[in-house]
Amino acid sequence: MSFLELTEGPLWYFAAAVFVVGVAWRLIGILLLGRPKELSSARAYALGGAIKAILLHSVPHGGNLGRTIYHFVVGYAFHIGLFVVLFFAAPHVDFIRDRILGFGWTPLPRWGFIIAAEAAFAGLILLWIRRMTDPVMRKLSDWDDHIGTWLTFIVMLTGCLALQESHDGLRAFHMLSVEMLLIYFPFSRLMHAFTFVFSRAYTGATYGRRGVTP
Repeated sequence: MSFLELTEGPLWYFAAAVFVVGVAWRLIGILLLGRPKELSSARAYALGGAIKAILLHSVPHGGNLGRTIYHFVVGYAFHIGLFVVLFFAAPHVDFIRDRILGFGWTPLPRWGFIIAAEAAFAGLILLWIRRMTDPVMRKLSDWDDHIGTWLTFIVMLTGCLALQESHDGLRAFHMLSVEMLLIYFPFSRLMHAFTFVFSRAYTGATYGRRGVTP
């Protein structure tokens, strides 16, 4: 068995299993926490507050645009760019069709991939620079934040290097970095990709029930 066959075979299935089980375990744990019993009378619907919080906190609001515009722009550039590359780059569409779902969709043209990849790289790098230069964020950051950032960067970089699929070593290195990220993901702050909906909805429901905009 070659190194490429190892990374695209047993290691891939192991990493995918750790990712799925780990994410499910974390989300089920959050749901099992439940909510404390409300002793006061509801002034409004909690569901409305939850939906409002999810939407409202997805954009700058409350006069905070000047302080959050940098994070807003580069954050969306990174996350949207990464999402597009992950699900619409031609090699990924083929991989999802052949290894995961059994069906695919129309991939991005090359120029679309280049734009999305550049947005993702620029957003990730600028977010990390802000993390390192902003005094407050630097104090709040720890090794988990930096490991997650650099693993993501390595996955993106090796993916671009392996794009032409002209060298099995580059393709295997990309797969290995993806598998490292998948295994690390459920046990890190990268879980915010799933948990942000729960946290915003919980806060919104709590305040919404009291008739307050979160």
